[in-house]
Amino acid sequence: MKTIRTIVPTVIVASLAVAAANICAQTLEKVAATGKITVAYREAAVPFSYLLGPHKAVGFSVDLTQAIIDDVRSQLKKPTLKVEYIPVTGQNRIPLLVNGTYDLECGSTTNTSARGKEVAFSINFFYAGTRLLVKRDSGIGSYADLSKKTVASAAGSTNEKVMKKYSADNNIDVRMVSGKDYAESLQFLEGDRASALALDDVLLFGLRANSKNPNSLEIVGDTLQVEPYACMIRKDDPEFKKLVDGTLTRLMKSGEFTRLYRKWFESPIPPAGVNLSMPMSEPLRANLKVRSDKPAQ
Repeated sequence: MKTIRTIVPTVIVASLAVAAANICAQTLEKVAATGKITVAYREAAVPFSYLLGPHKAVGFSVDLTQAIIDDVRSQLKKPTLKVEYIPVTGQNRIPLLVNGTYDLECGSTTNTSARGKEVAFSINFFYAGTRLLVKRDSGIGSYADLSKKTVASAAGSTNEKVMKKYSADNNIDVRMVSGKDYAESLQFLEGDRASALALDDVLLFGLRANSKNPNSLEIVGDTLQVEPYACMIRKDDPEFKKLVDGTLTRLMKSGEFTRLYRKWFESPIPPAGVNLSMPMSEPLRANLKVRSDKPAQ
């Protein structure tokens, strides 16, 4: 009898855990039941998602998020659907999505096969690659110049992994220091705690444009790895992925996606009115037609 009493509660607990996981995975049902969708944003990922005020996020990815929310409202026939916004970092964005804290993240997250084991990704909406931000008088023009120097990156980023691998493969003994987010990583460079900042090239353009002294910084080095950005949703939720992909497809086909791209990458953006002057890359231009969700290799 003791054995039965031990096994039955265990089976019940396990069954409840599986059921809870399945309920959590079905985003549209969860949103319809609660009357609320919770979306994530990044606080310093210019021009994708960044703060203009204490709690107001703006950016290219924020605009994509809003379009998805509009389609959720339309599909659920809930025009007054409540929206909650929460900030996430490179370290907590996946755990908080998996455990149901929020429902959707469109920021500056790279679509990788490793991450695909825990979450699902939408159609890719941007392609970036790791480069270096340095001070103009640093004497650093390539990765070879980083020998025995300290390089900053954001904790949990793919750039951190790429730099560690490059350092090991090329025996240049790079010392890595990790910031909790992009803003802190930039502070390491500006405060001379690091000789270079390794991030996706577009993030570096954004950080430089909004830094204390943009003219003192430059972006150097070849692109180490091409990385696709995509929206994150929970795994095993084909209905919500279909909706998110459908929104992005609609924007890409209608030309609205290109308009939003020009707004954030080829026009003056807040807060300082700096123009990143970044024409759309060939991989992204091609994906407006292909609309692939293929992860980085």
